[in-house]
Amino acid sequence: MRASHSCWTLATLLGVVASSACGGVSTGMAMPPSPTAVSTAELEALYLARLDSARMRFTEADVRFVTGMISHHAQALEMAGFAPTHDVGPSVRILTARTINAQRDEIITMQQWLRDRGQPVPEVHTDGVDSRVRVPGDGMLMPGMLTAQQMRELDAARGSDFDRLFLTYMIQHHGGAVTMVDDLFDTDGAALDEAVFKIASDIQADQTAEITRMKRMLESY
Repeated sequence: MRASHSCWTLATLLGVVASSACGGVSTGMAMPPSPTAVSTAELEALYLARLDSARMRFTEADVRFVTGMISHHAQALEMAGFAPTHDVGPSVRILTARTINAQRDEIITMQQWLRDRGQPVPEVHTDGVDSRVRVPGDGMLMPGMLTAQQMRELDAARGSDFDRLFLTYMIQHHGGAVTMVDDLFDTDGAALDEAVFKIASDIQADQTAEITRMKRMLESY
């Protein structure tokens, strides 16, 4: 809908230029070229520049959300990364692989969003179980993130014990991410940037669905 509206707007602008150039010639006399006429290429360049400007409208709340979610996702990668060495069951192994693929891609997208807007870009490190060192910053945990003690507890578990604990903690983790999205949407002026709105909406939908799925999985243990 938005794309078709943009095309209509550009077409309308071009039509105005054309009518300005052609309209009003009723005497048959040759008219000199207007010194203020705007070429199609110039108008298209202006239109695209305005689109770029619209994309660059973002708030401090957007930056805070994206930066915090990178840290949040990084811990999820580490939690899921325990699977190959912790004797997980088949269903949890599939879940952890899906978590790694989805959240790694989202981290890359969020890092690029910050980079495109000249904001500090946190680098992800997975060196140990202390979630506070995932990205540079003040060491604060985002909602739902595991403490260092909880990460050590998860790392110490094996087999079905790991599966139960992983599901329990990932439900907590996903719930925190949904809370972060809710807080963003409740902030005046936030999430008007199209990319931030899409990132937040996708996280809300995907992780809410996964919470439901993991609760069903947990009931089987």
